[in-house]
Amino acid sequence: MPTIEARGLTKQFAGAVLAVDHLDFEALPGGVTGFLGPNGAGKTTTLRMLLGLVTPTSGSVLIDGHDYRHLPKPTMRVGAVLEASGFHPARTARSHLKVIATMAGIPFRRVDECLDLVGLSEAADRKVGGFSMGMRQRLELARALLGQPDILVLDEPANGLDPQGIAWLRDFLKWYASDDAAQGDGRIVIVSSHLLSEAQLTVDDVIVLAGGRLAAQGKLKDLLSGTKRAVRVKTPDADRLVEALQAAGLPATVDDGYVVSDGTRPEVVGPILVANRIEVHEMTSSTESLESLFFELTGGEGMHPGHGADLMGDYRRANRDPASAAPPAAGGAVAGPVAGSGPGPVPAPAATDADDGVR
Repeated sequence: MPTIEARGLTKQFAGAVLAVDHLDFEALPGGVTGFLGPNGAGKTTTLRMLLGLVTPTSGSVLIDGHDYRHLPKPTMRVGAVLEASGFHPARTARSHLKVIATMAGIPFRRVDECLDLVGLSEAADRKVGGFSMGMRQRLELARALLGQPDILVLDEPANGLDPQGIAWLRDFLKWYASDDAAQGDGRIVIVSSHLLSEAQLTVDDVIVLAGGRLAAQGKLKDLLSGTKRAVRVKTPDADRLVEALQAAGLPATVDDGYVVSDGTRPEVVGPILVANRIEVHEMTSSTESLESLFFELTGGEGMHPGHGADLMGDYRRANRDPASAAPPAAGGAVAGPVAGSGPGPVPAPAATDADDGVR
């Protein structure tokens, strides 16, 4: 079972810039871990220390108890995309991955498998110089997947993807981290992101940084479970509803034409409405979002709410166990398994320059 553990991790750059300050955290397999924080919180520096690209001033961050630099065959253990790397514009997507596979001792069959995973099969023989930003992002992900790593580390992986691609990425990461995909205890997937609403749909666990320090860590559902709930009711009988709610021991105020009862649920308010024969035009309930929780923890600097939709990419073919469960495909269609790999739903739509509209 793969593990990542940081203890007292600190990095101070020249000029007394303290980027990471005595950071403790751990990441375990079986779910997607969101690595969140405003710009300058130390997210990228921490990930670079994890991958041996930056040397800590003190403390450590270990993979299965070892420094990344001392891992045997690290490409087979960890796949990472921290920033867009340089592509030779005259190379095709397939030839680019073959160069990486050759250096890492990875069989060439993985090249086409990974291109298929990220929806680039039909663009495999196109020159990378003509790829959009979104297509290059998918090619980077294919590179990270070549070694079938137990750990996947992605820094802002949704950059350049269109809404369809963002939602495919969300579904893919959840599947890749799962027990079904890993044929065992699951994999570790760490994703840093500025897209908080998208992160809320994607991650199972969160690590929140602020000012280089740990602001919060835990299961997302646990962190959100204690946040504020409220019921809002639009009614022409606002005064009567306020009186009825207060008589029942519930808080009630009028805000912008709505009666608001904090800390309660619709199933509590509903019977009071019926018992008092109060006319209702609208009733909604809300809970605090990851975005609101984040702002509370960090002040909310530098974050963007973001969004996404629908699917792309036949990633389930990488699952070698045909009996394993896989998340539903768009439209519910499921194709037969590919020999030697596993079940796969609808084929990935061909990658196009529409991913971001920018080259």
